[in-house]
Amino acid sequence: MTVLSLPEDPEALLQLGRELLAAQVFSSLLEARLDAFRPGLAELSLPLGPHLLQQYGHAHGGVVSYLADNAMTFAGGSVLGPAVTTVGFSINYLRPAQGERLAAEAIVVSGGRRLAVVRCDVSAHDEAGRSTLCAVAQGTIATIDRPSS
Repeated sequence: MTVLSLPEDPEALLQLGRELLAAQVFSSLLEARLDAFRPGLAELSLPLGPHLLQQYGHAHGGVVSYLADNAMTFAGGSVLGPAVTTVGFSINYLRPAQGERLAAEAIVVSGGRRLAVVRCDVSAHDEAGRSTLCAVAQGTIATIDRPSS
């Protein structure tokens, strides 16, 4: 197994995180952005355009779920290393997500050698800068074996 380490410099860590996010084609399609990334925390956001809305005019649950899942995986990876995946999560939708941007803040609750439990809040932000909590999630992130190069 190849073990990848994370940079200790905060700017280098954020840059690595942004490179990893850019390598995810789906994340690029959604125009997701890594806004903050440090040990135990990740903040991701995306613009909430008409192509991401469901028939009632608010964000599709899959978009909200994607943002929570990816933010939790980044937060977990910030303590476990970059070779991680989500092994399970649950999400509760609290209210419709409407506005200009969706933002997810994920925080590691407990981290070990191979698993991290992560909590996440997803909020919608409007043009006036107001935010509304739309969903809460909790997940388990695990390290994965990567082939040696």
